[in-house]
Amino acid sequence: MMSGIVFAATKDKSNVTVVNIDELSLYTTPKQKLLFVKTENGQLEQGVATIRQTVEPYATWCQQSVHSAVGKVQGTYEKVKPKVESIIQFGTDSYAYLKNPPPEFYPRAGTIGFTGFLGIFLARGSRVKRLIYPTGLMAISTSLYYPQPAATIAKSSGDYVYDLALQGYVAMENVFKPASKLAVEKSVNEEGLAPETKPE
Repeated sequence: MMSGIVFAATKDKSNVTVVNIDELSLYTTPKQKLLFVKTENGQLEQGVATIRQTVEPYATWCQQSVHSAVGKVQGTYEKVKPKVESIIQFGTDSYAYLKNPPPEFYPRAGTIGFTGFLGIFLARGSRVKRLIYPTGLMAISTSLYYPQPAATIAKSSGDYVYDLALQGYVAMENVFKPASKLAVEKSVNEEGLAPETKPE
């Protein structure tokens, strides 16, 4: 592509020759004759390929199972994490409270514990009494020392007990309802007609 002037040292200095760069041995590269020969698969390679083709569906199934299990674990972790954090926070707060308690805390705790033991002593003979007496006496003594939280807990538990009683009443009413009323209501629901009502 380019031509250059090369000065050769000769006895006759008047003779100058022009040589192309490709003609110089420094810039030329010999042409390589490469031939790609594809090697045939041996018995080992064929065995490995067969095993891979056989195992591939199971490996895919295992990967999908692992991904779904990891997703479920992460979802469960996201649900459980706030609860665990709240329990840890409650534990730290309780430890800090018990480390520096107010001066009246231990006498109150002793009184509440004593009423629990008194309830166990009074509840001899029945398992129901063993459950009700200690719990009831401890609740009463706790409500004497902490009236405001006791009122809040009593209100919320009262609403809960009322809802449970109402659900139980409705369930019992459905069980003991006379068969004639059930038959009339069933026929009304099937035919879409309203039952005749008699004026009182």
